Amino acid sequence: MSHDILPHPGPTPAEGEIENIIGGRSGALRAAIFGANDGLVSNLSLIMGVAGAGVEPHVIVLAGIAGLLAGAFSMGAGEYVSMRTQRELFERLIHLEAHELAVDPEGETRELATLLERRGIPSDLAGQTATALMANPKVALDVHVKEELGLDPEELGSPWGAAISSFIAFSIGALVPLVPFLIGSGTGATWWAVTLSLGSLFALGAAMSRYTNRLWWFAGLRMLGIGGGAAVVTYWVGRLLGVTVS
Repeated sequence: MSHDILPHPGPTPAEGEIENIIGGRSGALRAAIFGANDGLVSNLSLIMGVAGAGVEPHVIVLAGIAGLLAGAFSMGAGEYVSMRTQRELFERLIHLEAHELAVDPEGETRELATLLERRGIPSDLAGQTATALMANPKVALDVHVKEELGLDPEELGSPWGAAISSFIAFSIGALVPLVPFLIGSGTGATWWAVTLSLGSLFALGAAMSRYTNRLWWFAGLRMLGIGGGAAVVTYWVGRLLGVTVS
């Protein structure tokens, strides 16, 4: 690739892995991570709120399924629109850069030489390298886009990939607190829903610590606390509303 010509150290393996996993350009795995977390927290909170109101078990199941479907489609659609807009913006910036290369090749050559000098290349060698790179329009565009815009034309992100991964991840997360009510009912199902959901939240937070450089137990407890707190609040709101209605 043309960016290998530039004599500057690339990202370390760890940095590259983090960029690929949670960076905005790939998007798919980032959407999956947030989708699973949102599915767990939102549907657990919804189910606990409805369960707190003391309604019939089939109502809890209906609410959980509705929350799963509504949230999954909303997340998928939102990710698609977000990634599509981002991709179109990046494509326009690349198009503008290509236009500048076409109308002012000399100016762009000087600009590239300046960028190379800033990376420590001697002035004469920077000028020769810039001239050599500009001889190939595709290579020139590739280098300018990466150096000036910080973009990789081949890694702009897939709107459909982000949407589908977000939809699936949210559905899986939202299904966790719902499963106990699909196979049981009453207090037992409620406790199982809470236990499975909080355990999943802790596991997700602990797994993410690999990329955030946080202690695994701290990251797990933090996510567990946030999700558990939301569930507790909605449960008691549901109980208060249930008592008021009855």
